[in-house]
Amino acid sequence: MVRWLKTLTCEAGTWDRTSVQTTRGEAGAMLDASLGNNFSHNTFVFRGFPELQKHRRLLALPFSASYLSVLLGNSLVVYVIRSVESLHSPMYLLICALCIVDILMVTAIVPKMLLSLLFDRDEISLAGCLTQMFFTHFLSSLESTLLLAMALDRYVAICQPLRYTEIIGSSMFVKLLLFTLVRSGSIMATLVGLAGSLQFCGSNTIQHYYCDHMALVSLACDSTDKSNAAGLAVIVCFVGVDIPLIFLSYMKILSVVLKAAVADEDRWKAFHTCGTHLIVMMCFYLVGSVTFLSHNLNLPIPTDVNTFMGLMYILFPATVNPVIYGVRTKEIRSSFFRIFKHRKKMIKTVKVSPAGKQQA
Repeated sequence: MVRWLKTLTCEAGTWDRTSVQTTRGEAGAMLDASLGNNFSHNTFVFRGFPELQKHRRLLALPFSASYLSVLLGNSLVVYVIRSVESLHSPMYLLICALCIVDILMVTAIVPKMLLSLLFDRDEISLAGCLTQMFFTHFLSSLESTLLLAMALDRYVAICQPLRYTEIIGSSMFVKLLLFTLVRSGSIMATLVGLAGSLQFCGSNTIQHYYCDHMALVSLACDSTDKSNAAGLAVIVCFVGVDIPLIFLSYMKILSVVLKAAVADEDRWKAFHTCGTHLIVMMCFYLVGSVTFLSHNLNLPIPTDVNTFMGLMYILFPATVNPVIYGVRTKEIRSSFFRIFKHRKKMIKTVKVSPAGKQQA
């Protein structure tokens, strides 16, 4: 009888411990699930070019060279336009604004990327990521608007020369500035706001070297329908509106120039100039659209290729724009040589002292 009671007591104790452990396990699982649903990452890690991680420090060399060329080329064009009073006309001021936007846009991503490549500083906070995202896409949209404004400026100058001063003036620049700020600011603020409202409870690894919109949104663990719709709206507002207007403007310009040109050389020059501008613009819009829509359309693009395209979308136009709109523009090129000769003459004058003249 006593042995039976001890056995019963042991079984009861074992049942109680098992029950308690089971209850605790279920409670822990429920707690973990609850935390998983409410938890959101505040820090993210960049992992661009995953196949080239062993050679990441070597990647810093071409990107550093590209960044320096962007700073040097665009700063030089800005300096020339600012220094020469005859270049203070709408067309050259738009080129100057384009160069400034290129410098700011590249600076928004490349220094952080170089720190990541050289010193393994891959982390970025959610607030920092959203800030970088806003400025990157905002400045990119500004560039799109400036390219459109430059195309329309050339259209009016060539196709409506008698009305140029009437159409293109200070009031037009104010309207353009307000239009640009309202359009780009409102759309990009909405884009970033929707991305910032998402929960990131899964992976915190961004498969890129800067906070691209869809690269971050793809990490969300809740519905991204609104963010996807906002991304498509950006493509429609900028690519769907700006590209047709730019293309039609250049086609009209080319038509007028080819009719007016007498020599074949002049026609080839006009075709080559307009064609070069269009090719650079199409590369800018095409690469940007593909990288922006790659996640929306589930395009099977390798991570390395997508990262490279996203960086070229920022770096390529900023690198070639000083050549396309600076070196190849006769007025800017001649103004640069005049400034260079003037500076060189001043340096020689300073070096030759009165004592040196007497000895000579």
